[in-house]
Amino acid sequence: MNDLNTFTQMFPDFNIYSTPLLILVLQGLLLVMMLLNKAWLKKDISSLLLALLLLVTCYHRTTYTIGFMGWYDTFRNTKINYYLIQLTLGIGPLIYLYIKSVGEKGFQIKGKVWLHFAPMMLYILFCIGLILYDRQQPNFDDTQNGVGMQWALEHISSLIAILFSVHLLLYLIFSFQLYYKIRSRLEHQFTDTYKFEMRWLRNFLFLFAFLFTYNTLQQITEDFIFELHWTQEWWFQFFSLLVVLYVGIKGFFTPLEDLPLMEFEMLHSQQKITQKTNDAVKGNSEDLSITRSIDIQKQVKMVSGIVEKEALYLNSNITLTILAQRLKMPPSQLSMVINTGLGKNFNEFINGYRVAQVKQKIEDKDYQHLSILAIALDTGFNSKATFNRVFKKIDGNPPSAYRK
Repeated sequence: MNDLNTFTQMFPDFNIYSTPLLILVLQGLLLVMMLLNKAWLKKDISSLLLALLLLVTCYHRTTYTIGFMGWYDTFRNTKINYYLIQLTLGIGPLIYLYIKSVGEKGFQIKGKVWLHFAPMMLYILFCIGLILYDRQQPNFDDTQNGVGMQWALEHISSLIAILFSVHLLLYLIFSFQLYYKIRSRLEHQFTDTYKFEMRWLRNFLFLFAFLFTYNTLQQITEDFIFELHWTQEWWFQFFSLLVVLYVGIKGFFTPLEDLPLMEFEMLHSQQKITQKTNDAVKGNSEDLSITRSIDIQKQVKMVSGIVEKEALYLNSNITLTILAQRLKMPPSQLSMVINTGLGKNFNEFINGYRVAQVKQKIEDKDYQHLSILAIALDTGFNSKATFNRVFKKIDGNPPSAYRK
């Protein structure tokens, strides 16, 4: 970092660039230790994966942190770059596996899961090979980069950067797909998905997508437009560590282990069975299909009748499983009746009754003294965010506009 001679002459130099990074890295490492402790005490694999993700992210900031502290100016022939191996190929798998560990009961890192880290391990072996090769070359101690490292920087560094970017992009896409799949399962089981903090997972993915986009644009600028100054590249390192702090704090305090993962798996497998059954019925004969349709409509009337008569939708904690137990019906059958007979998921089915009840009370003079939120909470909703989102989705307007 010869360009930094203007403000750093010795190591360590605590300046406006190095000090914030150093403080944030240390705070990030503290969060890593907290997450590792949580993983150990609660046997929580998701906390372990998140800790490893944050550890790798902090580790990648090391090069720039010590650089802004004057390491490269003080030790001109340093070999530290040989040992600060890029682990970018591990970030994508850790993001994906973290989401997977949240949405899959009994998830463990074993068997084929290790294949996600095969590209990273191959790259580490390549870097170790460079170290071993260059150490055998003459005058190795007189330069910062040996023959092998210099060749890699000149001939394949751009290709490696592209491969890293494509690899991370694919894993981000897979992670978003998995996240929305988990949300979809929630809506088949519960009326309030917000209480399970799925917003936190969404924000987690958006933040790493932001870092990927920022870094990609930065690389394109440097490769094809103009060379960035080290102080301009500093901002990406700074934002990365801010993300580490947010993710570490939210990941530690958000109780993702409370997600009802067993019901997700049960519903997923049962829906497959239901689909196969429906396909078989369609394939047998048109008469059987008609009979099947009539039977479903009878069950729809029965389910709707009991829900309306007993006002089961007023129970803010009602789930597909609870309703199935009340109806003495397997959850898979109830899910199939609601999905096929009404064209809705469980979330839409129950919240539809609640919104109708809210509208009725808004129009009733006896409830004019109550706020809309109070009416919503009295009708089965248990959060303002869920109520506003559901009401606007069903009615097309926010609750306040409806009252006016």
